[in-house]
Amino acid sequence: MKKLNITWEGIEDPTGYLFSFAKSLAAVVKNSPYADLFEDIIATSGFAFRMWVDGGGLCPSATSIWSFGDQKRWVENGGLLCGYVERMWGEDAVEKERRDEAIAMIKESIDSGVGVVAWDISGCEWGVVTGYNDEEAILYTLKINGNEDKVSYENLGKMEIPILSVLAVRGKVDRPQEETTEGMLAIARAHLNGEEWCDNAKGFAAYEALISFIKEKLTDDMWNLEYYLGTYAGLKLYALKYFEKYGMAEWVEKYRIVYGEWKAAFDLKRTKNAGEEAVRAELAAHLERACEAERAAFAK
Repeated sequence: MKKLNITWEGIEDPTGYLFSFAKSLAAVVKNSPYADLFEDIIATSGFAFRMWVDGGGLCPSATSIWSFGDQKRWVENGGLLCGYVERMWGEDAVEKERRDEAIAMIKESIDSGVGVVAWDISGCEWGVVTGYNDEEAILYTLKINGNEDKVSYENLGKMEIPILSVLAVRGKVDRPQEETTEGMLAIARAHLNGEEWCDNAKGFAAYEALISFIKEKLTDDMWNLEYYLGTYAGLKLYALKYFEKYGMAEWVEKYRIVYGEWKAAFDLKRTKNAGEEAVRAELAAHLERACEAERAAFAK
């Protein structure tokens, strides 16, 4: 048996809805030998720039429908070496093989003192594997709401949404910061321009879908919008943090607007009646200004 002491302490989440994959990854990195990268990695992996929107009904699952298999490549852009194991729908023939591989990788990572990011630990959300117990055949987990839990080896990848997706951080690569930044912006631009896979509206098109929904379909009792605004406001903060840290003044100027408008929209939704036409118009205006600033940032 081995269990690490990993918490959400120090992971800034200004809305309480920071995207669970990004939050879990940051916590793993913060509680590792690579802690200097724990905030950077949300930006350098491209997740600070990603948006997906279900324009039909704002289903929250849209925020977790993306190319899971690319996460290793994206995270490694930030200077971390990763191990990754995946088993998607329709791959039942390799379910046990991939699960055994994932458990072996988890144990190796825990033994080295580093937690592991895993899908569906938190009920259709990402979470952190913090330890294991071979005698009981269980994994110790940290859920996105801060609760600790246990998952049997057998149930890994077979819970509410039966997909196996496990990412372990295994090391660090030294490279010029300029190279990491260039890679980050290339990943971000590809997403914003709709080049990454997803069945939902993505990138700049996600703005359009969300703004249209607010104007045409939003009612006051739709908590889903708060989830979306909180998720993406939190991510935009980490883009701003990165640009501030590395003195990228032109980007800082734009992303202060981007983050500020998303956060203002989130605060407005929490405090005003979104069933009122004036409130919906103000919500849409915040996102229109955010979109304009983000487009201007990537127009260069």
